Amino acid sequence: MTGKRAPQGVKDVAERGWYQGDGIGLVDDKGRVSIPAALRQALSANYPKANGKDGGTVIVGTHETQRCLIAYDPAYVDKLAERAAKREAEHPGAGGAVDYNIKRRAAVGEPAPFDGSGRFIMPAFARFYAGIKTHAFFYGVLDYIEIWDPKALIAADGYPDVVKEMVGFYMAERGASL
Repeated sequence: MTGKRAPQGVKDVAERGWYQGDGIGLVDDKGRVSIPAALRQALSANYPKANGKDGGTVIVGTHETQRCLIAYDPAYVDKLAERAAKREAEHPGAGGAVDYNIKRRAAVGEPAPFDGSGRFIMPAFARFYAGIKTHAFFYGVLDYIEIWDPKALIAADGYPDVVKEMVGFYMAERGASL
């Protein structure tokens, strides 16, 4: 950790819940979408609202290497900063200079409030970057959540076939075509 103390009620990194779960959300014309229940519960547990009410804050940014988004709770920022500083130290640029792009790639994220049903507005640029239009596929990958345009995930190289089939299944369940 960076030596910062987590706000009261926020869990230490060792006590954090994992992001496991998945689901498809319908995205409206303003970019509103709901976080699937299992993932929303982990967000709320990892960073509860100070007033004890439902909802909270999710940070949404672009993935460092994929055309998708990542989402996580505000307490995870310290972990991302720690990892970026370590990579920056281990991988200097030409002539030993600092490679500032390491932290630039890791720092992309914008906080978005979500209500008790998990509804939030995806940041416009992030949604544009990931190509998310009418549907968003949420997939918990332990430390964070990936948010994909279903067609982009199916076309992505190196992504597990079972997850691609999961997307097809959920879209068919909704009567939506890919």
